[in-house]
Amino acid sequence: MNTATPDAAGIAHAYLAVWNETDPLRRRRLLEAGWQPDASYADPMAQARGLDAIDALVGAVQQRYPGFRFHLKGRADAHGDHLRFGWTLGPAGAEDLIEGSDFAQLDGGKLRAVTGFLDKVPAGA
Repeated sequence: MNTATPDAAGIAHAYLAVWNETDPLRRRRLLEAGWQPDASYADPMAQARGLDAIDALVGAVQQRYPGFRFHLKGRADAHGDHLRFGWTLGPAGAEDLIEGSDFAQLDGGKLRAVTGFLDKVPAGA
């Protein structure tokens, strides 16, 4: 078990940068820098394993919500190889419409598994 405390805020911001990056090449570089190659992602609406599938999922979310941006909500927290943080999602320059909480397992400072929960979702979103 890793006894060092990870940079929770830095990892959370890098994670959200992946979701906000619309350029496929830059997004892929961010994924490779911050995620293990066989990482997994799961939330109530989607599951993905491996960088290709996670990249495709991020692209699909961006197509569904064009112009929306993710933001860190509150303070990211970590202990050992575990990380948790809240986030918001909404159109640029407007009130955030969706909120969630993500829990992650780290491996060597990179994301190994992320489980997302949707805390606030408006009807029709």
